[in-house]
Amino acid sequence: MRKFTVCLLAAFCAISAVAAGPAAAESPAPRGRTTRPAKIVPPWPGRKGRAFRGFDRYDFTLDGHRCIVVAPKKPAAGKPWIWRARFFGHEPQTDAALLGKGFHVAYIDVANLFGSPKAVARWDKLYAYLTTQQGFSKRPALEGMSRGGLIIYNWAAANPHKVSCIYGDAPVCDFKSWPGGKGKGKPSRGAWAACLKAYDLTEAQALKYKRNPIDNLKPLAKAKVPLLNVCGAADTVVPMAENTLILAERYRALGGEITVIAKKGVGHHPHSLKDPKPIVDFILKHTK
Repeated sequence: MRKFTVCLLAAFCAISAVAAGPAAAESPAPRGRTTRPAKIVPPWPGRKGRAFRGFDRYDFTLDGHRCIVVAPKKPAAGKPWIWRARFFGHEPQTDAALLGKGFHVAYIDVANLFGSPKAVARWDKLYAYLTTQQGFSKRPALEGMSRGGLIIYNWAAANPHKVSCIYGDAPVCDFKSWPGGKGKGKPSRGAWAACLKAYDLTEAQALKYKRNPIDNLKPLAKAKVPLLNVCGAADTVVPMAENTLILAERYRALGGEITVIAKKGVGHHPHSLKDPKPIVDFILKHTK
């Protein structure tokens, strides 16, 4: 009987502590000591870097590869994001404007991979991490300047239903044009050698390769992915005639939607637009 009474009393005390809330269940701190606040865990692994245009920047590694995420002050509903390919921080006016709209900006280093299957596999890992571990939208906008065009178009062709829209800026759409220089564009011997190595191709094989962005548009057209290419009309490094104009003609023939903004008298540089509003409006329209 006594044992039953003790058990009943213990149960009553436990129920009373829960009913009174966490403070009643905890023991008071000893006199002369202060309780330490709970440690705040940063939202990203790695380190918090120097601010990017006034927004928090996080640098970390994923499977040994350098990554960057810039966070908006207040994420927009659904956590939309723009995925920057190569040259992070160069002509950042579009990225900065989208951060102000609640977008995240993401980047993973794929230098010297030229949009090869190795680069696509590396992008797959960041996509999986951001969408499953960080709750990002499953359909980001892609942004690629110059050689970044190879990875955005190749990754999108492999994952057409994971893309909301594509913004290419003077994008390389055929590596035979650049860095190969097999047309009217200027060759880059070092980059061409690195490109062949990334794809595990001989030069003869590369010249017959049929998986460049200009050759692999059917998946994007079928998924109705809208495209925007901003180019310098006088670009002699990545000529429009060998890249964007071929891509646009073939995409439209497949029923795809593409907008081309040609900057009269402008070469390969400067990238982007002084006023990025047309680019930002395009991305906002297709990421609602």
